[in-house]
Amino acid sequence: MPLYKRITINKATNVLIWKIEESFEELSKGITLTPLCSERVQGMKSDIHRRGFMSVRHLLAEAGYEDSDLFYDEAGKPHLRDGKYISITHSFNFSGIIVSDREVGIDIEKQREKILLIAHKFTPIEEYRTLANTDALIRKLTIVWGAKEAVYKLYAQPKVSFLQHINITDFDFDEQKTTGKITFNGQTSWYEFEFTEFEGFTCVYTLRKVS
Repeated sequence: MPLYKRITINKATNVLIWKIEESFEELSKGITLTPLCSERVQGMKSDIHRRGFMSVRHLLAEAGYEDSDLFYDEAGKPHLRDGKYISITHSFNFSGIIVSDREVGIDIEKQREKILLIAHKFTPIEEYRTLANTDALIRKLTIVWGAKEAVYKLYAQPKVSFLQHINITDFDFDEQKTTGKITFNGQTSWYEFEFTEFEGFTCVYTLRKVS
């Protein structure tokens, strides 16, 4: 059960990605769940969600943690008991985590045409009309969506609107990074983003910008 990808952002921040190819039974080997998490995963009706849940526990192990080291607050945001920050994502057959001593967020998205139908709900679509073709548009919109999802997980405040409150600075694909900001309740905070693409998926991760 190999780790698919490890990205070292700095000495204190790592991204780990798992490609889910194993069965739920295989992924369960060597993993000890808390009673609460065991009840939670057994209650999942979707096999891919159950496998995604267990693959995240393997990613935790890769980062030196056990299931019992992870807990969730009332808003559903994950935390580590040693005080480090963590964010978690799962999409189809990929899952990922980011662990750092700074606030972080991560999101993995499958690149699909469906995003063209919902783009107007999370970004001003007219800003992307200069892109050369549909594939490029899907790629860029998926990055923008992933960036907004990632920073939304980090910010973790109710009533934040992807369209109205989160802005992602335009970028070139080759740069594989950008910046963005959240303007909410009269306050503005800036964030740094990096992204990577693999096997038709996009992974975006973010850290609060150091002033």
